[in-house]
Amino acid sequence: MTGYPAAVLCWLLSAGVYIAAKWVAPEMPPWGLCFWRLALACAILLPIVHRHHEAMIGLLRTRALEVVAVGAIGLTLCQGMIYHGLNDTDATTAGIIMALSPVMTMVLARFVLGEPLGLWKSLGAVVALAGMVFIVARGDLTALLQLKFNAGELWIVGSAFCWGLYTVLLRRAKFGIELLPMVVLLLGAGALVALPFHLWELFNDERSTMDVDSVLALAYLAGPGGALMYYLYNKSVETLGASRASMLLYLQTVFVAILAYLLLGEGLHDYDLVGAAFIVAGIVLATVVKPRPAQPRVA
Repeated sequence: MTGYPAAVLCWLLSAGVYIAAKWVAPEMPPWGLCFWRLALACAILLPIVHRHHEAMIGLLRTRALEVVAVGAIGLTLCQGMIYHGLNDTDATTAGIIMALSPVMTMVLARFVLGEPLGLWKSLGAVVALAGMVFIVARGDLTALLQLKFNAGELWIVGSAFCWGLYTVLLRRAKFGIELLPMVVLLLGAGALVALPFHLWELFNDERSTMDVDSVLALAYLAGPGGALMYYLYNKSVETLGASRASMLLYLQTVFVAILAYLLLGEGLHDYDLVGAAFIVAGIVLATVVKPRPAQPRVA
């Protein structure tokens, strides 16, 4: 499976991560869920990239701290924040807010990589940001003026920011090995950074119940929603290119809303719809609208 089918299935499996994490949020602490998902996904994929083990070891010998830092931001913090946020907000809202991450990536690329932003991208970023703020304030102007925000949505905003920063830092680092073995290294690094947070949860008696629901959810997060999802994403990048494969991330928001309705009984709130409209408008301005080329002056 390659190209668009791989990308569509990838984001469908990714949407399932939100559903599984929301489903077991009362039973499993967020950092435990983060650690075990990353560690198990890394263990599943490690044999698949066996031909790259020498290059992976060489990279760790020379740039281990960079690998750990990028993995911590993009996998540990990004996922841990999502799982924290899902304790206080629904999966549908989380999926809509995460759709903002490509716009955040464009803005961060301007400051970290010096990539030009331009008028339409800037305007799109502002419009999308307005949509995100409307969702976080839950459409309540009074709450907005009083800076009273829901903690769950703020965690998800932090996760979207971390994903955008991770994307930019990964582009800047240019580690020089193929994408899938690089992902395996980052999964391992992310699990390593998540471990102390999980141990702190255990120290404070935030233990997982590990009932049937928790085991099934973790199996999904590590297998279909972890290792297979990352594998399919890399396949889609190889075939479609990074830009087109990443743009299909917006399918995740649609899939999350559908699955949350079917499996969790969630519905769309009015503020979700208004905020989503702003985010979509911002995405269109930032990615679709192209500035007109300057016309040469006639002497």
